Amino acid sequence: MFKKILIANRGEIACRVAATARRMAIRTVAVYSDADAHANHVHACDESVHLGGSAPKDSYLRWEKILEAAKATGAQAVHPGYGFLSENEDFARACAEAGLVFIGPPPSAIQAMGLKAESKQLMEKAGVPLVPGYHGKDQDPELLAREAGRIGYPVLIKASAGGGGKGMRVVEKAADFAAALASCQREAINSFGDDAVLVEKYVQRPRHIEIQVFGDTQGHYVYLFERDCSVQRRHQKVLEEAPAPGMTEAMRREMGEAAVAAARAVKYVGAGTVEFIVEQRGDGTMNFFFMEMNTRLQVEHPVTEAITGLDLVEWQLRVASGEPLPLKQEQLQINGHAIEARICAENPDNNFLPATGTLRVYRKPQATAFQRSRVRIDDGVREGDTISPFYDSMIAKLIVHGSTREEALARLDAALAQTHIVGVATNVQFLRGVLRTDSFAHANLDTALIERERAVLFDREPLGLPLAAASAVVRVLVAERAAAPADPFARRDGWRGFGEYQRRFDFEFRGEERQALLRYKRDGSLWLQVGGVEGPLAFGPLPAGQVELQFDGLRRTLDVYEEGATTHVFAPEGASRIVALDRLAHAGDAHAEGGRLTAPMPGKVVSFAVKAGDKVSRGQALAVMEAMKMEHTIAAPADGTVEELLYLPGDQVAEGAELLRIAA
Repeated sequence: MFKKILIANRGEIACRVAATARRMAIRTVAVYSDADAHANHVHACDESVHLGGSAPKDSYLRWEKILEAAKATGAQAVHPGYGFLSENEDFARACAEAGLVFIGPPPSAIQAMGLKAESKQLMEKAGVPLVPGYHGKDQDPELLAREAGRIGYPVLIKASAGGGGKGMRVVEKAADFAAALASCQREAINSFGDDAVLVEKYVQRPRHIEIQVFGDTQGHYVYLFERDCSVQRRHQKVLEEAPAPGMTEAMRREMGEAAVAAARAVKYVGAGTVEFIVEQRGDGTMNFFFMEMNTRLQVEHPVTEAITGLDLVEWQLRVASGEPLPLKQEQLQINGHAIEARICAENPDNNFLPATGTLRVYRKPQATAFQRSRVRIDDGVREGDTISPFYDSMIAKLIVHGSTREEALARLDAALAQTHIVGVATNVQFLRGVLRTDSFAHANLDTALIERERAVLFDREPLGLPLAAASAVVRVLVAERAAAPADPFARRDGWRGFGEYQRRFDFEFRGEERQALLRYKRDGSLWLQVGGVEGPLAFGPLPAGQVELQFDGLRRTLDVYEEGATTHVFAPEGASRIVALDRLAHAGDAHAEGGRLTAPMPGKVVSFAVKAGDKVSRGQALAVMEAMKMEHTIAAPADGTVEELLYLPGDQVAEGAELLRIAA
């Protein structure tokens, strides 16, 4: 077994690998960028080496620096995690040439599975079921159009070298094929440097089910059952669970054996995932087709660990050191049900736009570590850390395990309710909404679930104005009571020698200005009127930012946090935010800026589609920005003429920075 390994990654996966290594008495070396100088994964390891600048190309993708760090620290092996260099055959080869063990498959396996078209040709020879399609090398547009007609519409055009949902287009009819192909090829060449595509039948009501496989250097293979990853947004996973609901033992065995056949065909070693698209037929049966193989550990591997009781990172380390697989296929079994939620810094109500900021509050549910824990959290951040625009938007993975799917579902919702994040927009409330949809609750799963349930998932307000405003008022009153002077005439708590006193609070709630009226009664009691609800208000402070509030006939304990003028309220049924307005401070504001286009998030300007003097129409694409490995198009809000471009492609810009000016 290795004595020391270098972890060529960051964030939660680096912390995850370090935890298993520590348990196995293996020393670890972290690498870090400028942005990650004080990151959690640096402290999780025994040693650390600086790589370079904050952007991945200046740090985590500089494999020559990583190899130098491994040699300088005496590491014997390199664990690539996932993302970055984990599926780069050149890096795997360079590790071997440097005398280091790459904790992953051989370069030949990575290369064989790296291109979608070539991998599907290989799988066809291995007898693995494929979606009807064209995977050939001839990329003549007329040939591709003919193949699409032969396959039958709708079809899916996919970049052969693609991933992460980029370079994919669904085409419903022949008339749209040429334009969709050209668009797909442009995106493919920009994202992957390769415009080759494949064309496949677009499967209706598809489920995304993947099989965890493992191989060792002695030629042994096993499958560790399946994971359902059908709940996706922008072709990226949101919730994953194991085992897949509705899976029969016969289909599980058939899919597992097909996945092992795929691994055996490329002489696979280590942890890998064979992904299948599953067609749901009208008679209730399912048919599966090979989609791709991820030649690394997956983000969602914890749900497999939860239902098997195994540590997959430990298996990786043992196999990479030359040991045989710890268990045979017949020794593996499923125990209960597990679900993983990806908690991301993003705004679901704004097309899941990535968000950045400081984790001013980061409170997590009580959790235990690793296998078969009831609640597990894999993260690489701490309260006070900054979510930067340089890396993926994922903050943490929340994993739960239960005896049944229903138990796991309830446990996940409760754990999400206890997850309080302030300082950056997140998808926590959106995740709770998905769990509560009829589709997810009854396991009516497919990759269109989020779109199908759009009406109940977006622009939700779980708490409502009365409770949010009452909480904000109580926070003010608690603070005033705590600072109250002894002199009754200097107090601000509404005390009067006679008569009653009324006080107005102005708020902004969900984009609208609202008011709350608070009356101080002569007997010392309080009466609140807000949002069409009125009644007595009583409160009491509790430790750690909690308040006990009695209003509108209910008595409840809430977690309330202040962030400047904003009050964040967390309750068992959801969370809300409300902003206090200072009328004097807002009196001179100019509400109409007209003609300005600003960056919706921090990031890099990729390109401008216009130049000064160009006439533009409403909705026309003006610029492309990149943040957190995703591209976002900036469109014209109205007709006009471009006056000036204020940045150049490649420039880093802050959120709210003016990118260009348009005259009406």
